[in-house]
Amino acid sequence: MGKEIRIWYDSEGDYLEVLFERKAGYFKETENDAVMEKVDEEGNIIGFSVLKVSALKEQKPLSVSL
Repeated sequence: MGKEIRIWYDSEGDYLEVLFERKAGYFKETENDAVMEKVDEEGNIIGFSVLKVSALKEQKPLSVSL
């Protein structure tokens, strides 16, 4: 069986969050203002978030290196 990934979308805030692991961490900036990566205390990526998701339908695909 594969790893569980949790996806949460807040339509009112137009915010998407994807978590690979449920553990303590914090969000930090990426090169794209709309995307934040979530890292644990060791710096391992445990998820990411996207702000203003609905704006993506009018743009080219979003591409970010985490």
